[in-house]
Amino acid sequence: MTARGAAAEGTGWERLALAVAQVMPPAEIDGIWVFAPVRREAREWGTAVLSRVDGERRRIYTARYILAVKGKERGKFESAVQEVGSGPVEALARLLQEAQRRIDDEHPPAAIAPETWFSSIPVAGPPANGTPG
Repeated sequence: MTARGAAAEGTGWERLALAVAQVMPPAEIDGIWVFAPVRREAREWGTAVLSRVDGERRRIYTARYILAVKGKERGKFESAVQEVGSGPVEALARLLQEAQRRIDDEHPPAAIAPETWFSSIPVAGPPANGTPG
C-alpha cells in the first residue's frame, strides 16, 4: 500500500467522509487532500482539505475529526467542516497553499480522489418500484 493510500484509510476518515456528505453533496467536491493523522495518548486527529466549485468560484474547506482510540470514550467521534477560503476557479494552487498555512502542518497533504474517499457512502438510487422519487 502507498503512503497516500494509508493516509486516508481508517475509521476516522470513513466517519469524516460521512460527516462531510451530510453537509454538502459529494458530487460537488472536485478535490480532497488529507494530512497524515496524528495520534497522541488516547486520541487521533485528522484533517482534510476539500475543494468545491460553486459557479465561477472555488470554495476551500477544512474537514477535521477527533476520534477516541483508547479508554472509556473509545469510539467517540467529533467532526467539523469549515470554509477557509474562496477564489476564482483557476486559483486552486494558491487557495491550497493558504489553507495549508492556516492548518499549520509542515508536511504537505496527500491527494485522494473524491470517488475513493466517499466510496463507503451509500449512493441513493431510485425507489425500489422504479418510479422517480
